[in-house]
Amino acid sequence: MNAQQLEWDDIRYILAVCKEGSLSAAARTLSVNHSTVFRRIGGIEEKLGVRLFDRLTTGYAMTNAGEIVLNSATHIEEEIHKLARQLHGGDYRLSGMLRITVPEDLSTGYLLPLLASFHQRYPDIQTEILASNEVYNLSQHEADIAIRSTSSPQETLVGQRLCTLRYAPYASIEYLQKNPDKTLANHKWLSYSETFNACPAVKWLARKYPQAPIVFRSTSVLSLFEAAKNHMGVAILPGFLADPEAILQPVCEPPDELTKDIWVLTHPDLRRTAKVHAFMKFIREIYSAE
Repeated sequence: MNAQQLEWDDIRYILAVCKEGSLSAAARTLSVNHSTVFRRIGGIEEKLGVRLFDRLTTGYAMTNAGEIVLNSATHIEEEIHKLARQLHGGDYRLSGMLRITVPEDLSTGYLLPLLASFHQRYPDIQTEILASNEVYNLSQHEADIAIRSTSSPQETLVGQRLCTLRYAPYASIEYLQKNPDKTLANHKWLSYSETFNACPAVKWLARKYPQAPIVFRSTSVLSLFEAAKNHMGVAILPGFLADPEAILQPVCEPPDELTKDIWVLTHPDLRRTAKVHAFMKFIREIYSAE
């Protein structure tokens, strides 16, 4: 096996198939089509003169040679990401793109008003918001800054707690007028999809009112917000999103279990980057003044 013939692009393909276990999943990760991955893996094996994967009906399984390549390739990938972070961390310009990952419910009513002020202060810094419940990997430079709701931030990241947000069940005034029953278990509920069973709101509702009728589910808190505004039922919503809406009102006090700490975090290699440092300092100033 002549490993000297391997290029970084080869390693990317090998790692994707190793991690995903199938060509189609690897293709999605690499943003290419299935046939490209098939062709590249075949070409890499031919170049090395060794089979890296066993083709099974259940997917691609690594051979012993594949395991050896995976072990070394993982270290290479880590070093490349480390180099990219360190080079990016030495950027002293107050300009360029700043990528911020934030849960969807925090992106609209929480983060965007802050970004308007940030852009006034730093007009040459562009921002890209990754508004998703997906956890982006800052170690692999998928984002520069993470705003996360958590009680235990990832130890490999640095930052600080900004505030505590409270969530509560809300419904529209019109819905409550048509459904005056004060028993929460008897209300129509709007909740997250079943893939969010670990979500505190879903766990709280299942524990408190296991027989409550759920008439609408969504993966999006903004969808639940709109459904509540359209008088469909009761939804657990963040106060910063629901309280400004005159047509919504809480149906009970915010349960203690539904409070969330909000943290702003970055990777240690990125914190001295001028635009990252500027944003971290800016958001600390906002919350220290409140």
